Amino acid sequence: MTVRDTIIETQDLTKYFGAMVAVDGVSIKIQAGTLHAIIGPNGAGKTTFFNLLSGNLKPTSGKVFYKGVDLTGKPIHRMIHLGMGRSFQITNIFPNLTVHENIRLASQAMENMNFRLLLDTAKMDRCEQRTAEVIERVGLKNQSYLPARVLSHGDQRKLELGMILAPDPELLLLDEPTAGMATDQVPELITLIQDVQKSGTKTVILVEHNMNVVMSVSDRITVMHQGKVIAEGTPAEIAANHEVQTAYLGGLYDLNL
Repeated sequence: MTVRDTIIETQDLTKYFGAMVAVDGVSIKIQAGTLHAIIGPNGAGKTTFFNLLSGNLKPTSGKVFYKGVDLTGKPIHRMIHLGMGRSFQITNIFPNLTVHENIRLASQAMENMNFRLLLDTAKMDRCEQRTAEVIERVGLKNQSYLPARVLSHGDQRKLELGMILAPDPELLLLDEPTAGMATDQVPELITLIQDVQKSGTKTVILVEHNMNVVMSVSDRITVMHQGKVIAEGTPAEIAANHEVQTAYLGGLYDLNL
């Protein structure tokens, strides 16, 4: 797969909740090997769109294609086994387990170990090796045997990213990864996400409210408003887009690059 290939595509993806339309006929293509941001005001439909991509929700209508295969409405565990990893706005970790235990559980998914953990020594060894590699990659080696609940919020976010990386997904869906983080913690996490994406084997789709982050790290940006896509382009194109400025940004953000 080259960087010009489409890794995930939606066609007229739509989701109603009763009479309210949360995602309204969204058709996009995400290129493999890129960092693609999705932005928009609260209520624009970004998280619902993520939930449709990852299998957390079934669409009312429309299609989701992953590497050309129609996966519309498939459950989330199916998406994970096919190579997707998903984070949430609220940190999704096991607080009473250690950093090592959290990531090891995620590593087990790659080996399909389930409840047969003690029956396959080779798989156990691979799992432990993968766990150690991921812990070092996300910068938590010194906290490896601490309970996740005692970590700072920034380190919990790094742990969550490690849990996503452990099964070695091709596509990472990151929903507000910097939410709740102190300003001085954000650059380290964003650098880590960039390093993962630039490794050459990962595609990142990012929902993020921090415009400075979005504009500095994205290859392409899709802007949603009231469930629809109103613009898509490079950071420079989005910054210069009059419709984005008036319908979404409203002068609240400085998009001068």
